[in-house]
Amino acid sequence: MAADLPLGTDPVSVRARIEAMERLLERGFTVPGTSYQFGLDAVVGLIPVIGDFIGAALGAWLVWEAKNLGMPRWKLWRMMGNVGFDTAIGFVPLAGDALDFLFRSNTRNLRIVKKHLDKYHPQTRVIDQ
Repeated sequence: MAADLPLGTDPVSVRARIEAMERLLERGFTVPGTSYQFGLDAVVGLIPVIGDFIGAALGAWLVWEAKNLGMPRWKLWRMMGNVGFDTAIGFVPLAGDALDFLFRSNTRNLRIVKKHLDKYHPQTRVIDQ
């Protein structure tokens, strides 16, 4: 999968990388016998303190990629707020881990980026099948 990701700075390449990272962080695994998906963000969040910082760093990478697209500051602040909230709730013992499975900051941030790309770079749209 990693070999298939484009390395360019054009919007199409950035979109592909952000979508792949979101998939890994939020939907990389499926609970056996169900259709419920969770990702690396929830798994590393189970490690006290360090896991929350790792999840925040990975979420911040998505914001950095969005910044390189030239997104407006208010959208970047909104994305950082999502990552910050996700990190803050992760510090709450037990309840924070449960909420981390429900509040998917990276999915929210991907939605913000996709909306921006669809409006300003419509050639990056991909029809999901």
